[in-house]
Amino acid sequence: MNPFKNRFAKATSFLTISALFLASCGGAGSSTDETGNESTAENGGNAEQTTLTWALWDKDATVYYEPLIEAFEAENEDINVEMLDLGSTDYMTVLGTQLSGGDASIDVVTVKDIPGYAALIERNQLESLNELASDINIDQYSGTVEQITMDDQFYALPFRSDFYVLYYNKDLFDAAGVEYPQNGITFDEYDTLIREVSEKATAAVGSKVYGGHYHVWRSQVQMYGLMDGENTLVSTDYSFLEPFYETVLAQQEDEVVQDYASLKTSSLHYSAAFYQNNVASMLMGTWFIPTLATAIESGESEDFNWGMVTMPLAEGAEEGTSTGTITTLGISSNSENKDAAWKFVEFATSEEGSRIIAETGTMPAIQSEEVIETIANTPGFPDDEASKEALSVETTYLELPLDKDSAEVETILNDAHDNIMTNNADAAEELEKASGQVEALK
Repeated sequence: MNPFKNRFAKATSFLTISALFLASCGGAGSSTDETGNESTAENGGNAEQTTLTWALWDKDATVYYEPLIEAFEAENEDINVEMLDLGSTDYMTVLGTQLSGGDASIDVVTVKDIPGYAALIERNQLESLNELASDINIDQYSGTVEQITMDDQFYALPFRSDFYVLYYNKDLFDAAGVEYPQNGITFDEYDTLIREVSEKATAAVGSKVYGGHYHVWRSQVQMYGLMDGENTLVSTDYSFLEPFYETVLAQQEDEVVQDYASLKTSSLHYSAAFYQNNVASMLMGTWFIPTLATAIESGESEDFNWGMVTMPLAEGAEEGTSTGTITTLGISSNSENKDAAWKFVEFATSEEGSRIIAETGTMPAIQSEEVIETIANTPGFPDDEASKEALSVETTYLELPLDKDSAEVETILNDAHDNIMTNNADAAEELEKASGQVEALK
């Protein structure tokens, strides 16, 4: 990707005639202007009150939304931020529909994934940030902005930068008498480990225990193929994914992990699967850290001791390697409050915003030793050194690179994954079919 240029614009506020009248009478109050924005009088002066709508998902389950908004509003008393929860399952589809037809009801856009980001750009639904962000040090995002730049333009800034780690239930491993997984564990070693803990923990507790868990996302299997740094999921040859599917399908057949078709039919959320205290380990992103800790404290989850280690390494991958995704913030091209929206985007993606996010135990886009230390010291985080060490990753490969065909490739890979995991197609044949479909896009 090419480097980019950024420029920054600041919003201004103005006094309305009606507010001046109220102030001259020594009163304070509120009024509504022609656009419906409320004006308030404070300290003898008045500023137009702007309300921003922030599109996001999982509002009630995400612990950093409220602290971010509270801190931002404290610094920007003339701006209110309201959350619009569009749900997590079909978030990008719902978002695209909501933004279509010139709808100006959304100001700040949370972008969940690269295919969705590419689609929003293609439909001109995001504002370019090159002009707005010139005063920002883009090096602080560790090269991720370059990865979301298309034709020398970028339309969002990194807000979160998550990578995958392996969560495990210490109590189930203890019951099985099996040693905990360690940082640097390989994919083959993981296969052996979860088979052993599933058998022994089931016998020990007297009910079925699954050694591992794969959520229904295609990335849960396919991302292992990226770890050697030689392959990408925008490809015309997906044969490199076949060994991983063979291993996971065997685990599924042997009931070491739960059945994919059953999980999809029941719409079981990965968090609920882990909360039930019958799953010994689960690969999931760092975003799950505060969610899990909070769920155990609140009683939403069964109470158990847990830890985490690095993502199991595929053959050829170096230690310190993981895969992951970035969550970004952009501005709707239809927004009527672009200046105020930029203020919020700038704040949420800044060092201050990253600190606030880290204080909730969540991994922000700007990562440092201070951030890692902050997360490791949040309530509920495991007290073992291995869990803290798992937060330090040297190389993270994005699940899907930004490409003009990203959205179509995502659909092809999702279909292939579904057909393979439900045993409706042979893995090798289905991957060959997907290769041909992607090649036809070029």
